[in-house]
Amino acid sequence: MNITYIGNSHPSQTSYHRYTSLQRLGHNVVICDPYETLASTLNHPIIGRFHYYSGYKFLQNKVVNWIRKNYSSFQSDVIWVDNGELFGLEAVTHLKSLGGKVILYNTDDPTGNRDHGRFKSFLKALSKYDLIVTVREPTLQDLIKLNAQNAIKVYRSYDEVVHKPPVKPIPDYFKSDVAFIGTWIRHEKRDLFLLELINQGINVSIWGDNWSKSPQWQKLKPYYKGSALFGENYVNAIAGAKVNLGLLSKGNRDLHTTRSMEIPYAGGLFCAERTTEHLALYKEGEEAVFWSTAEECIEICHKLLQDADRRDKIRKAGQKKVIELKLGNEDICKEVLSHVAIKRD
Repeated sequence: MNITYIGNSHPSQTSYHRYTSLQRLGHNVVICDPYETLASTLNHPIIGRFHYYSGYKFLQNKVVNWIRKNYSSFQSDVIWVDNGELFGLEAVTHLKSLGGKVILYNTDDPTGNRDHGRFKSFLKALSKYDLIVTVREPTLQDLIKLNAQNAIKVYRSYDEVVHKPPVKPIPDYFKSDVAFIGTWIRHEKRDLFLLELINQGINVSIWGDNWSKSPQWQKLKPYYKGSALFGENYVNAIAGAKVNLGLLSKGNRDLHTTRSMEIPYAGGLFCAERTTEHLALYKEGEEAVFWSTAEECIEICHKLLQDADRRDKIRKAGQKKVIELKLGNEDICKEVLSHVAIKRD
């Protein structure tokens, strides 16, 4: 199948991982990156924020011209748009005119309240897509109400290659008792949660961006190991931790995240908030451990840190389960493409 993939082409991005998984499945895939072309505008500290909050309304002419100039002769069975925040009605209409089915794959929460006006242009184009893929049930129901013609929900996914468990010895730097790998997000109170664990004697290692912006930074700083991790370093930090925390984004209405799949697959013990989706994925206490409060999380961590045999059993069972569930990028991409009928000459 010939697929044109429109998304971020940086190897560290999860969208790029989906592109490579489509290649591994044997498809002829060409990646096109509007973020690279529009980088000077999107990354500008003032102009970029203006476009973000105005829903990229004033960038639509540039986006359409980008399509016309670079990809006016698509010969694709499928045009796969990853995220789609930059693409308004005219842009998606133009993509449709090039032939092939147009798929939108979005892991954000474009109908939620967290991202302000970011998805204004995006929402006007929903009816033009042949298939829309989301990762949360509330978003799916919202999209259907907003006239999305064909929308489905899938789970997030790990990557079969990028998140493969380490085969080399893990450097000491990446070994820890309890690890949290993620970004500090304003109003999410991740800093306060981690501080509660630390104050109760849990040795937490933190990796991720923006933590210096936290009001609790001075208290968290001794436990901060560095900025966002990717590739081998990311996998080493997961596999090198005795316990891996999975914190949700309440603003994004998350009931699971990519960490819910990546941590078990990479060989880590997954310790996350108890949700309906986490309980549907893993047997509690056997394949992962869950909590509803910081106090419960503290109790679980203390017990796990004292029981290496139990940690090993849960870690191995979780890894086996996530593979059995077929939640790798290749599996999810197969599922998505199965919903789009391709006519052959």
